[in-house]
Amino acid sequence: MGPMTQLSVLDLSPIVQGGDAGTALRASRDLARLAERLGYRRFWMAEHHNMPGVASAATAVAIGFVAEGTSTIRVGAGGIMLPNHAPLVIAEQFGTLASLYPGRIDLGIGRAPGTDQVTAQALRRTLGGNIDAFPNDVVELMHYFQPAAPNQAVRAVPGAGLDVPVWILGSSTYGAQLAAMLGLPYAFASHFAPAEMEAAVQIYRARFRPSPHLDRPYLMLGLTVLAADTDAEALRLFTSSQQAFVNLRSGRAGQLPPPVDDLEAAIGPHGAAMAREALARSVVGGPATVRAGLDAFIARTQPDEVMVTAQVFDPAARLRSFEILAEVYPPAGLQAAAAE
Repeated sequence: MGPMTQLSVLDLSPIVQGGDAGTALRASRDLARLAERLGYRRFWMAEHHNMPGVASAATAVAIGFVAEGTSTIRVGAGGIMLPNHAPLVIAEQFGTLASLYPGRIDLGIGRAPGTDQVTAQALRRTLGGNIDAFPNDVVELMHYFQPAAPNQAVRAVPGAGLDVPVWILGSSTYGAQLAAMLGLPYAFASHFAPAEMEAAVQIYRARFRPSPHLDRPYLMLGLTVLAADTDAEALRLFTSSQQAFVNLRSGRAGQLPPPVDDLEAAIGPHGAAMAREALARSVVGGPATVRAGLDAFIARTQPDEVMVTAQVFDPAARLRSFEILAEVYPPAGLQAAAAE
């Protein structure tokens, strides 16, 4: 790996079977504290709605809880689904976070609803927040973070003048074009949309226009990584993710299930074939396997940063996974500390 590739954490705050949202969010905070200690660059939480297995629907509130429980790691949204919200509301929320935790808050934004159409309607009351308005909404949102002009009728308080870093998130080439046009950092969800990754990266880098925010492209890629002491143990832990993936694809999203010894017996041959798809785009194994898998992933597109996610039933095993990853792949913060 080049010394420049940073590692970060994307947390879906999983609610496990038999658990609840409070437990899930406290586990998120524990993971953020560990990530901070190990030198990961940032800890992002995702906005999903009507998902029984995800505790971070009120994303700004969840980020505040995690930021309060940490002291140096950057904490942010990966991402806020902007069509669900008026840009002013998000500017105020993240202006509040940035006022409380200066220099530590990131705002990643996406244009998917992060839910189904019925729930989208419930969130917005009207579907006026239409995704075609997304570029304008992004520009409006960023405008609220600029210093307020003397006669500005509507301002974000707090928010104005705080210059919260905005990232564009994407799982197709659309976000890549927008991030390039606006000169913003770009995070691609390769952990669930691997087919579009290379095209999106190529477009982003080729079309990037320098801006006051960024003078050259900055690329972050998402990747599911599950590390354990042995390959066999990692593969067993990963069966939780595989079951959840199949449930989601079958329209039965639920809480994160415990791992199983025989995946095919648990979800049937058709489910097992779908579950292999989840495994094919993830890095799962003991330390050496994870190191090799991450090396290969980074070699393909040379991202500036890899944002790692892991859905693990047992919170202690999830902490251990990020610990092993930091041992085989010391995050840049750790490398810097070691060099001093």
